[in-house]
Amino acid sequence: MLIVIFLVWTIVAGMHLVSAQFLPGPGTVWKAFWNANSCVPVAEGALRKVCGVQNYYLWEHLVASLQRMAVGVGAALIAGTIIGFAMAASKWTTLALAPYLNFIRALPPLGYIGLIIVWVGIGDAAKYWLLFLAAFPPIVLATMNGVRDVSADRIQAAQSMGASRWQSIRFVILPASLNSIVSGVRLAVGFAWTTVVAAELNNGIPGIGGIAYLAGTQLNTALVIACVVLIGVVAVLLDALIAKLGDLLTPWHGKA
Repeated sequence: MLIVIFLVWTIVAGMHLVSAQFLPGPGTVWKAFWNANSCVPVAEGALRKVCGVQNYYLWEHLVASLQRMAVGVGAALIAGTIIGFAMAASKWTTLALAPYLNFIRALPPLGYIGLIIVWVGIGDAAKYWLLFLAAFPPIVLATMNGVRDVSADRIQAAQSMGASRWQSIRFVILPASLNSIVSGVRLAVGFAWTTVVAAELNNGIPGIGGIAYLAGTQLNTALVIACVVLIGVVAVLLDALIAKLGDLLTPWHGKA
């Protein structure tokens, strides 16, 4: 399928059926990608060179976005797991927190990005909060459902052999619910990664979302497409990485 799309794209761009301003060819996109990761003369024959885009190579923009992701999703993983366990353990906690959780989950990131900027400014703190709020609900729900799905017989069997409450959580409940938590993290990372562009609309340089937005405002379509492709490839790699990590953490899953 990808090969067919690539061939159609090449033919349409090569025959100039669509203006190059709107659909540059693969070669032009590759050149934009290459230039964004190297130093090129500011003009033909000029000695002065400019490196990357906005004084950063494209890979540095990507790393900056991934670092923001790590902070936002990492905080969501810690807080979401704790809240998920608490909601699974107590019906009253669920009744108290579920409305707020559903409220956050229902709001698109662009719906509250302006409010977050007013509260914490346009620096990285706003981006961390936006990514946190995108990743938090799926982790909470996955943790809560995973803990609730743990068989009561397993817990009672551990307690009958003298396991304390903490030991039951550590050696029974956590391992049994770990696969569900990993699935929640996969969803959370997907939601957060799609939020990167929104998070980096304001003061998002360096950042892959910020540079994609800036390139769009400058009608640099080739660079926009290069950024979009890069964002998509990284999303696939992140999902595959987390899935592999889940298999390593829960080798027993699906074998019983």
